[in-house]
Amino acid sequence: MKPLGPIPAGFEAARGVLVVGGRPVTDWVEQAGDTPLFLYSANLVRRRVADIRVAMPERLALHYAVKANPFPPLLSLMDGLVDGFDIASGGELAIVRAAGIDPAQVSFAGPGKRDRELDAAIRAGVTLNLESEAEARRAIGIAETLGVTPRLAIRVNPDFDLKGSGMKMGGGAKPFGIDAARVPELVREVVSSGAEWRGFHIFAGSQALDASAIAETQGQALDLAARLAEESGAALPHCNLGGGLGIPYFPGDTPVDLALVGERLAERFERLPDVLHETAFCIELGRYLVGESGVYIARVIDRKESHGEVFLVTDGGLHHQLAASGNFGTVVRRNYPSAIATRFDAPVEEEASIVGCLCTPLDKLADKGGFPRAEVGDLVAVFCAGAYGASASPAQFLGQGAALEMLV
Repeated sequence: MKPLGPIPAGFEAARGVLVVGGRPVTDWVEQAGDTPLFLYSANLVRRRVADIRVAMPERLALHYAVKANPFPPLLSLMDGLVDGFDIASGGELAIVRAAGIDPAQVSFAGPGKRDRELDAAIRAGVTLNLESEAEARRAIGIAETLGVTPRLAIRVNPDFDLKGSGMKMGGGAKPFGIDAARVPELVREVVSSGAEWRGFHIFAGSQALDASAIAETQGQALDLAARLAEESGAALPHCNLGGGLGIPYFPGDTPVDLALVGERLAERFERLPDVLHETAFCIELGRYLVGESGVYIARVIDRKESHGEVFLVTDGGLHHQLAASGNFGTVVRRNYPSAIATRFDAPVEEEASIVGCLCTPLDKLADKGGFPRAEVGDLVAVFCAGAYGASASPAQFLGQGAALEMLV
């Protein structure tokens, strides 16, 4: 029997059925009309944001990384909870604008921005995080043609990365941002163009659980921002320190010590160099804000045995939860937290694998986990499904189509 990842805090049972958003998941499935179904708990999102506000220094603003989950009702909820939004495409710009979010609260990062994306962002008044000198010149040229003053920041490729992060976004050769050594010259070029100079975006990594490593990286980002501001000779109005805070997915993972991260950052803020005294700082979080709020619900369509192994075949799968399945076999697969949602408080009775409906052996949501005995019609739950799930999975693979989504 293989271990399952830790189920996040905040979930309980009512009459044996998993409760999300104050109601049994069976109620939500009936209301939605079908499965598979992503459920996002608004209360858990609010609680996470509140925890961050308590732990972090008061001068630190909080931004939501839309890429984690762009579900429009979730964005509307976030609009009343966070201080800004970070997007990575023209498509995300359209989504946040449709959600009624003030473009002045939005920053746009990501390499390879097309001219039409730069044009739309400049027209809207979004802050562009420039990823190269060439992109800077294109943005300035487009703004001149439009007769608009662009809001420009620079994404810095730092000389360090976030130790222990699941994805390293800085340090060494990277397609993201501008190498730190070249940043001061570009700052001067941006300022002299007449653009509204907005500051730096320094993102070193993501999905880290080591609070000390996160704190160290934030300190390095502050040191780098101060040095580059001094060398450029321009005031630094804003600095996005990136994110990096991860969530526990797998057996043995433990939550980030948020209090320690906040304490270390507060200590650094108390001794900022003069060049950063007037700088507004923010962190950019996605997965950490919404990941643990989400549950993916699928229905058992068939129960079968093969060579003594039990398989619970569901109507869901990797086309909605690619990461939980192991990313098409590109990573060493470990089990996400999962459960039989309609037998949530029942004891373990058997070893079973929860699989999807696709014709590939990679379509596996739980491998040889310990579960109560489940039958056809039962609902299964995969937790930590609030980030990089519905929008980051190949929903059209084999013509299956998208899952339903609800904010509850």
